[in-house]
Amino acid sequence: MSVRILALVGSLRAGSHNRQLAEAAVRFAPEGAEVEFFEGLAEVPFYNEDIDVEGGVPAAAVKLREAAQAADAFLFFSPEYNGTMPAVLKNAIDWLSRPFGAGAFNGKPVAVIGTAFGQYGGVWAQDDTRKAVGIAGGKVIEDIKLSIPGSVTRFAETHPADDTEVAAQLTEVVARLHGYADGAAA
Repeated sequence: MSVRILALVGSLRAGSHNRQLAEAAVRFAPEGAEVEFFEGLAEVPFYNEDIDVEGGVPAAAVKLREAAQAADAFLFFSPEYNGTMPAVLKNAIDWLSRPFGAGAFNGKPVAVIGTAFGQYGGVWAQDDTRKAVGIAGGKVIEDIKLSIPGSVTRFAETHPADDTEVAAQLTEVVARLHGYADGAAA
């Protein structure tokens, strides 16, 4: 059985270094794991209980929920915007936390990693993402962390997949998350 890991990226920018990390995660997935990069977070409207009703849920939110329900684990890639997680990630967490008590995260392993320009690589945003997804029902794997500082200079000429150190770290992250998800599915 293949383990499905859903990758959610907090930057909507086409050239985002976090998006590039997610692309690398897809490439470095170990045998028996499939990392699926979710496209479409930009189309998901802000969470609003008035539209989260049977027959009224926007198509983009339905697509997100279906992808999340099919996933065995989640891998979040968070840049840091003004010292915290981007709104697009928080919005995805809000949609996936519903219906209350039966959201898509319930009991599934979650890891949060990322890169940012600052000297700490976005750790505040990643910590906030872990907190929110944990409250939303995800089983946050606290010992899987990767914060890569100086993204603008480090990845100016090199894709993260071609950075030997980052490739090795990312491969380990995906393999460890796969192990947690495979154990949870057993």
